[in-house]
Amino acid sequence: MTLLNSPASDNALTLRFWGVRGSTPVCGPDYAEFGGCTPCLEVRCGQRLFLIDAGSGLFNCGQHHRTDLPKEIDLLFSHLHLDHVGGLPFFKPAVFDAERTINTYCGNLDGESAAAALERLYAPPLFPVTLDILPCRLQHHGFKAGESLTFPDGIRVDTVLLNHPQGSVGYRFDHGGKRLCVISDVEHTDPWPSPELMDFVAGADLLVYDGMFTDCEYPACRGWGHSTWQKGVELAHAAGVKALAIIHLHPAHTDAVLRAAEAEMQAEMPTAFIARERALIDVGTVGTPRPRVVARFA
Repeated sequence: MTLLNSPASDNALTLRFWGVRGSTPVCGPDYAEFGGCTPCLEVRCGQRLFLIDAGSGLFNCGQHHRTDLPKEIDLLFSHLHLDHVGGLPFFKPAVFDAERTINTYCGNLDGESAAAALERLYAPPLFPVTLDILPCRLQHHGFKAGESLTFPDGIRVDTVLLNHPQGSVGYRFDHGGKRLCVISDVEHTDPWPSPELMDFVAGADLLVYDGMFTDCEYPACRGWGHSTWQKGVELAHAAGVKALAIIHLHPAHTDAVLRAAEAEMQAEMPTAFIARERALIDVGTVGTPRPRVVARFA
């Protein structure tokens, strides 16, 4: 994986991490390298944009793009826990644009869309206003995890149901001969890896995987719906995955902790790395296994 330094070609498959932290945002000097925003990923198939999750990282995504977002934005939810939806009203300037449509896709509610859940969350007394006051148009779509999503322009995104409380959805993008799989939030099963998940991520150029806990932390957190980098490496090796990125980072894991974990992980899989907020990845490009963000705040 290498940083992308020029505009993407039509065949490029790119990924930018806008939020890589799990559960709650964190800040301060101990989190400067990896970042503290909760989940939000930007995926582009050529110039075609998809966003995955609306954590607090969605704010920075909006501030970065401002004038170059499309008029229709497709936002794919892994699920609707707070750390994955809390940034939605702060996706500026998109939500303040009356000509903008934001399509949300939710697949962990047995076909129901995110509309009812978001309307409950974004209303008094939990939130001062309701989402319907936003000038943009929010269009909510429901599907069942495991179905493929086919968009009006012909782009297809495959999905899989993940082991997580109330369910979660993994996404697979195939474009330009390259494959990107985003698998978070997920808890590994016993035995591991499961045949279904191994088949879903098989041969991926990049697997993005939930590595919230260390092996020592996990036993006390069993059933919470998260995994470890070790299980990510096991899945990657079993499925012939070329590179691995760890996300949903524990809010208590500082830069020093994560650097040490990354060194251990790369001893087992040299093309694995822990995701850094704002890093832009050209999926499928052979190069430096751990991307370095030279200008974090560009």
